[in-house]
Amino acid sequence: MDFSLLKAVHQTAVALSLTGFAARGLLALRGSPLARTRVATTAPHVVDTVLLASALGMLWTLHLNPLHQPWLLAKIAGLLVYIGLGVVALRPGRPRGQRLAAWLAALATAGWIVSVALLKTPWGVLALV
Repeated sequence: MDFSLLKAVHQTAVALSLTGFAARGLLALRGSPLARTRVATTAPHVVDTVLLASALGMLWTLHLNPLHQPWLLAKIAGLLVYIGLGVVALRPGRPRGQRLAAWLAALATAGWIVSVALLKTPWGVLALV
C-alpha cells in the first residue's frame, strides 16, 4: 500500500478515535445511556484496529524501528498513558471527579502525542516552550 494512503488512513483514524473518545467521555460523565450502547462500545475497537494497522504499515514501509526513533518511542509511551487514563475516565463506578480528571488528562495526553508526531521530537509541543 502506498505510504501517502497509509498516512491518510492513519490520520483519519486518529481524528475518529479522538472525536469518539471525547464524545463518549462527555456522554459517560453526563450519565447518558448512549455511552453504553453497542455502537459506542464497539466502534472504538474497529477504529483503533485500523489506527494500529495503519501505524504498523507506515513503520514497515519506512523501515522505522521505534527503539531507534526516540519520538516514536515517546508516542508509544504516551499511548499507554492515554489508554490507562481512558480506562479510568470511561469506567462506571469511579467517582465523577476522578473520571473527569482522567478524561481531561487523556485528552491532553492525546494532544501531546499528536504534537510529537507532527514535530518528530519526544518532547512534542513542550519543545517549543
